[in-house]
Amino acid sequence: MVAAPTRRKKVWLVQRSVWAMETESMPLASGYFKAMSDADPELSRELDVRIINCSGGQSTLEMAKRLFLDEAGVPDVLGFSVFGWNYNAFGNLAAMYKQLRPDGWVVFGGTHVANQARRTFAMFPEVDVVVNGEGELIFVEMMRAALRGTPVHALDAIGGISFKREDGSVVTTDPQPRIANLDAIPSPLLTGAIQLRHPDGREKYDVVLLETNRGCPYTCSFCYWGGATGQKVRKFSPERIAAELELVGRQQIAEVVLCDSNFGMLEEDHQFVETLIRLRERYGFPRRFETSWAKNKSKTFYAIVERMKQAGIKSSFTLALQTLSDTSLVLMKRKNMKVNDWRSLAAWLKTQGLACYSELIWGTPGETCESFLEGYAALSEHMSRIAVYPLLIMPNTDYSENRYKHGFVLLRGEHDDFEYVVSNSTMSFEDNKRMHRFIFWARVVAENQILRYVWAPLRLLENIDQVSVLQSMDRWFEAQGDSVSRGLVACRADMVDNLDASRVTRGIQYFYLEDGLTEKLVAWWRSDILSRVDENNRHFFEELFHYDLLTRPIYRPASVRGPCELDSVRLHDEDFYLRRGLIFHYDIPSLYARILAGERPAFTPRVREVTLYYRHGFARHLDNHEFVSRYVGLTREQVDAEHRTALPLPPPAEEQRAAAESVA
Repeated sequence: MVAAPTRRKKVWLVQRSVWAMETESMPLASGYFKAMSDADPELSRELDVRIINCSGGQSTLEMAKRLFLDEAGVPDVLGFSVFGWNYNAFGNLAAMYKQLRPDGWVVFGGTHVANQARRTFAMFPEVDVVVNGEGELIFVEMMRAALRGTPVHALDAIGGISFKREDGSVVTTDPQPRIANLDAIPSPLLTGAIQLRHPDGREKYDVVLLETNRGCPYTCSFCYWGGATGQKVRKFSPERIAAELELVGRQQIAEVVLCDSNFGMLEEDHQFVETLIRLRERYGFPRRFETSWAKNKSKTFYAIVERMKQAGIKSSFTLALQTLSDTSLVLMKRKNMKVNDWRSLAAWLKTQGLACYSELIWGTPGETCESFLEGYAALSEHMSRIAVYPLLIMPNTDYSENRYKHGFVLLRGEHDDFEYVVSNSTMSFEDNKRMHRFIFWARVVAENQILRYVWAPLRLLENIDQVSVLQSMDRWFEAQGDSVSRGLVACRADMVDNLDASRVTRGIQYFYLEDGLTEKLVAWWRSDILSRVDENNRHFFEELFHYDLLTRPIYRPASVRGPCELDSVRLHDEDFYLRRGLIFHYDIPSLYARILAGERPAFTPRVREVTLYYRHGFARHLDNHEFVSRYVGLTREQVDAEHRTALPLPPPAEEQRAAAESVA
């Protein structure tokens, strides 16, 4: 008689994105764990490891159906990649799971729970293990222990974890050293643990996430980057990275996003860009690349930026300033960073014809309303897109550990597990509410580029700065009594009353989904802004504002079926909506460029008909400020300029030498 095959243990690895998007967010962390299991002969034979990748828009019940109620059944091990936005939902799923599989294992990992085991176990007794460091090697050890039948209450031999004895007492084992040889972690892409396309050929993820290194040498007070702040940077091999990029290019994936903390700091980063360029020449892909740029800009950074410009590789360059207040910079341990000399860097990027934006954090100790608005105004003279985030207190950070020193009064989120700053030693509750009102308009209108063209001409020609325009909008809509205006004010109140900037999404959606809002915006512009403009320039500024509104991205979800009122055309392997027959009296793009260059041109009207092109797909990225600019309306000349073939690039040095030797 032949023995029945032993059932493979089921291991579900769960991730959940912060955003609700039409495409998935790539589950890189779970991909590493699955790749580790697949590469181990025993684990690959004995385990059925699956990645359950959930959208930020899915309810807890919808996730539970996928995890426990579909045909795959209830797993033996349930592993969660935990962040502040999914902590509560995952805890609730763990509680449901233990009702279905009381002897199953629940493992929490990620920076939000690392070193926070006592609190996690107290809130969610159903959690069995908390991982306190890098999880890949720990995952393999735990799965081997599970296969040996080791009780989950007796994992003393595994370093880097916290677990509970049967009596409920918490045991934390000695930390494991950081993984020195990162290539010991198999690549999820190269092993097939993560597939980049659906079976029907569609791209599976909004972007492809990669790492070239781990660690961050800085110790900023608000940050706990991957649990590796203040750590020596460890690198994946150039050969592995090149092979991953080769796969991305071959599969014609449009965008790569690096999860590195300081790209442009290492010489290897230049090699990464060279590889990216060669693949772009060979396959036409990837077309874009985003990352977190190095805080201290070196010769390597400038060389990389120039090389990317020469090759036509698109990226956005972030000045991660966080504050311009000297007092606040000292308290957040960023005073001596070279990025604080940002004016020269912004000017240099402008000479290269490259866009950059900046990040600010409101609510840091040492900051006041006045200093924050002064900093915002100074930045807006060099860039209109400024991402503003209220400070959230993260576990394991200096701000968290020294909360009493800074006078923080904190409140945990209702739907997440972040600690929101209500007040601190230099910011009162009323200050906080006042600035959240400003942040609403700064994020919706400026950061998400509802308006783009008006800022520089207003400042340079009329001495009206961005702060005063946003404050004007706030006052004007507050004073209106119509239902459309009140609806917008309600969106603002939802964010301000809860001191929760994540609720800005409601306001962004309102700008695209409320048909009557355009009329109100025009009324505000004529009433509050044009009245402050030189009479000779008013007609131009009226059309400039009209151009801003018309060139907003077109919001059309893929789920909407049926004919569209706009025609579509395919250009440069991309789909665009068309708006034809638009009448303007000025060449707005040309005049805008001249004003930016320091001219004060004469505004002589001349009727012109314009066709605008809008990329498909904006609905996938509605609330992501980093993507908005890709979907704004462009002229045909602007579309062609974006895709113009770069000048032929010289081959890399090693190829030049090989070519010379072959000729010799």
